[in-house]
Amino acid sequence: MEENRKRAHWALLNPGEDNELEVFGYQTQALRRVLCLLGSILSLGLLSLLFYWRPQWNVWAHCVPCPLQEADVVLLRTTDEFQKYTRKKVICLYLSVLKNPINPKSGAMIVADRHSVINRAVLKPELKVRCIQVQKIRYIWDNVEERFQKVGLLEDSNSCSDIHHTFGSGLRKEEQEIRRFICGPNAIEVEIQPIWKLLIKQVLNPFYVFQAFTLTLWLSQGYIEYSVAIIILTVISIVLSVYDLRQQSVNLHNLVEDHNKIQATIHTKEEGLQELESRLLVPGDILVLPGKFSLPCDAVLIDGSCIVNEGMLTGESIPVTKTPLPQVESTLPWKSHSLEDYRRHVLFCGTEVIQTKPAGPGPVRAVVLQTGFNTAKGDLVRSILYPRPLNFKLYNDAFKFIVFLAFLGVLAFFYAFGVYMYHGTSARDTVTMSLLLLTVSVPPVLPAALTTGIFYAQKRLKRKKIFCISPQRINMCGQINLVCFDKTGTLTEDGLDLWGAVPVMGSCFQKVHSFTSGSALPWGPLCGAMASCHSLIVLDGTIQGDPLDVKMFEGTSWVIEDSSVDPSDSGIPASSIIIKPGPGASQTPAKAIAILHQFPFSSGLQRMSVITQEIGKDHFDAYMKGAPEMVASFCRPETVPPNFKKELKLYTMQGFRVIALAHKPLKSGGHLEMGTYPREEVESELTFLGLLIMENRLKKETKPVLRELSSARIRTVMITGDNLQTAITVAKNSEMIPQGNKVILIEANEPEGHSPASVTWQLLENKEEGHKDKEICLHIQDPSLAEAGRGDDYHFAMTGKSYQVITQHFSNLLPKILVNGAIFARMSPGQKSSLVEEFQKLNYYVAMCGDGANDCGALKMAHAGISLSDQEASVASPFTSKIANIECVPHLIREGRAALVSSFGVFKYLTMYGIIQLIGTSLLYWQLQLFGNYQYLMQDVGITLMVCLTSKPLMKLREGSSSCPTGLSAFS
Repeated sequence: MEENRKRAHWALLNPGEDNELEVFGYQTQALRRVLCLLGSILSLGLLSLLFYWRPQWNVWAHCVPCPLQEADVVLLRTTDEFQKYTRKKVICLYLSVLKNPINPKSGAMIVADRHSVINRAVLKPELKVRCIQVQKIRYIWDNVEERFQKVGLLEDSNSCSDIHHTFGSGLRKEEQEIRRFICGPNAIEVEIQPIWKLLIKQVLNPFYVFQAFTLTLWLSQGYIEYSVAIIILTVISIVLSVYDLRQQSVNLHNLVEDHNKIQATIHTKEEGLQELESRLLVPGDILVLPGKFSLPCDAVLIDGSCIVNEGMLTGESIPVTKTPLPQVESTLPWKSHSLEDYRRHVLFCGTEVIQTKPAGPGPVRAVVLQTGFNTAKGDLVRSILYPRPLNFKLYNDAFKFIVFLAFLGVLAFFYAFGVYMYHGTSARDTVTMSLLLLTVSVPPVLPAALTTGIFYAQKRLKRKKIFCISPQRINMCGQINLVCFDKTGTLTEDGLDLWGAVPVMGSCFQKVHSFTSGSALPWGPLCGAMASCHSLIVLDGTIQGDPLDVKMFEGTSWVIEDSSVDPSDSGIPASSIIIKPGPGASQTPAKAIAILHQFPFSSGLQRMSVITQEIGKDHFDAYMKGAPEMVASFCRPETVPPNFKKELKLYTMQGFRVIALAHKPLKSGGHLEMGTYPREEVESELTFLGLLIMENRLKKETKPVLRELSSARIRTVMITGDNLQTAITVAKNSEMIPQGNKVILIEANEPEGHSPASVTWQLLENKEEGHKDKEICLHIQDPSLAEAGRGDDYHFAMTGKSYQVITQHFSNLLPKILVNGAIFARMSPGQKSSLVEEFQKLNYYVAMCGDGANDCGALKMAHAGISLSDQEASVASPFTSKIANIECVPHLIREGRAALVSSFGVFKYLTMYGIIQLIGTSLLYWQLQLFGNYQYLMQDVGITLMVCLTSKPLMKLREGSSSCPTGLSAFS
């Protein structure tokens, strides 16, 4: 019974997510409210101030626990180590106020989506919905599951079929109104905080309240000079903090303001196409996409395809192709059907649609998936408004030390109080002098001094074009002892140079075709793959897309038509991309080729494919490009050369970026005639065509920066999605792995059948030492791996696949590997974030530096995430460098150390000053109690003389003021 009552009183909000919260239900009692109000009046507002600082005390004092379904107030507690409390009122929404009334006795669903929480949240016959608002997100009470759940989004439990059939024809007008009322507006509204409100929040900080009390007391006792100095410094500190907060608020408001003023076109069941403001969009609406469009919400594409620029989210302005969600008759959730690559169907809020491609006569359509702060852009804005708490050892130790000083001050207060009472001093003087002893223990100028130091460090970083949206992280940069780098675009140049192609004929590698000679690649399947297997577009007369795709396409000397072919004349869909041989191309029987369909590249799949048709012929081809190991796995084994791994290793060890290409002729009819292309059928039984060799040069700043970090004894690690051998070569060329040091390749395999998971390691010898590879099978208890990697002259390297296996099956082996791990290749975005977190568990202070594309999660997870982006407004990481090289890393660490040393020095000076005052005054009070004379002790204790000259209480005693105990003034 007790357990059931506890469960009714408690629930989890966002279970399993990063922002997981515990929710406790309470009901306000009138008598308790009256008593608390009376207590606040009698305490002159002190009780209200305590309730402001401690929301849980406020709730416990005003309310009694009750089941969550009956609560009018909830108490939220974070499930992390900080256990922070927040108080929220439960709001009731009454659907009876809607224009289109709902029959309370009807058994029909409120909204058509059977998965929607709205159907389970509306109480009948009251037509009432209970909700709370937490960090800009609205949660409504689910009467079936008995917990609060998010609204403003379509439930993930919807299958692909549900999305197409339930929402494919649009929403009814009544359902739109209900969703709009319950979910709230589709707006990312950031309020510009009024200056008076910011000032009040700053002044009501516990330290500033204590400081105000201290300075009032000191000024009343004539301690003018030091008090005025502290007041001036505090005012400057508060003004700077308020100014900084105000500027951030204005900048963030300006960044998202235009988002709420977009005109959108939707399709409804009754009225067809309808134009309305984007703030009126609701989950489930059918959004019609014009040619160019700024997305006001998250939406899942259901008809047609489009190309978007996701630079606002990733910091990298490379066009990304989005494909429609397939119509699969399955009960699986739509995300499960798409696995990790579901993002290829989703258009994210804040991104720009730069080109649309209808699949038929109708427009490109998408179903609104999430609105408001539930969207990708809203989530980024919320991460700025409500940053993750920092667990910084300096701050924790400083707080503990201040608490210790306060405890000493309390002891000294009672001691002084007793001494003065013993000597019969007046009550006023007794309280005043005791409080003076209490206030000198905690330095009141401390927060002002620390804030000022960080503010100036931020200004210096801005002059170096490093922008910071989380100033409290600057001090943490001074503790950085490990820096993780992405490779492509970070350590190496963004652009790739086309070095050569290695064709395959008869299952054998042929002579390398060099592109540096200027000769065109002869026509064949390999040339066809290079010309068509890409996601390039023509925008304003310029070819745009991934730099690798651009270089590959330019190497064929083909061109892309700027306009689409008329489908009535050629039978080619209007959405197809048409490519033709250019003036410098080799002779080919094909006049033009149409790219009918794309399966876009994703870092999770490590490949992309296209389906093409030669114009004027009923002949279809499929081409694939991607990571060599991945492409080879989809090819017929007899077409892959036996020396494939040896040839691949030859080029990757020289630091080249290697891409593999494959081909397959497709039979006409069937799926091709219907316009549906199952990826599983297209990407099977391919013919291996060869390798494309791309040269990726180191940036000139890379080697000096890595050398500087190494001399400062800061570890450097490479985390990349590229080939392992290429990453090792780049690490050696950049001296991330010093000359003469050994590299140990670690490979872990999943359990198969009766065979358990295994880990093997291979010592990679230098070329001149010969190939003396050593392979040993390891078990979890086998210490040989740790022994092999002991010392600084060995470095571990592994792929993301091996990292995943070790994380799952050999978790106790992982810390031993990470201590000497240097190269982590073929890492997915999720694995990058996980690796950063594992380093932090080993007590490393981790910085992550990347180009902001696939590194967003790791940039946020690190203590200091640095995005190399030319967009100052990019919110992909706490720090953004407009100069796209890694020189910003030592600058940031240098400024962080300067700020940290300043903070530590200020803290030591001010706390020691307080301790000296406390000890000196306590010694004086001890002398007064024993001898009745303080001058004798001062002659023997030299430090007390200094204290007497700096401590106002002692100066007042020395001057024989009225604050001295009775009988001592005349003797003095």
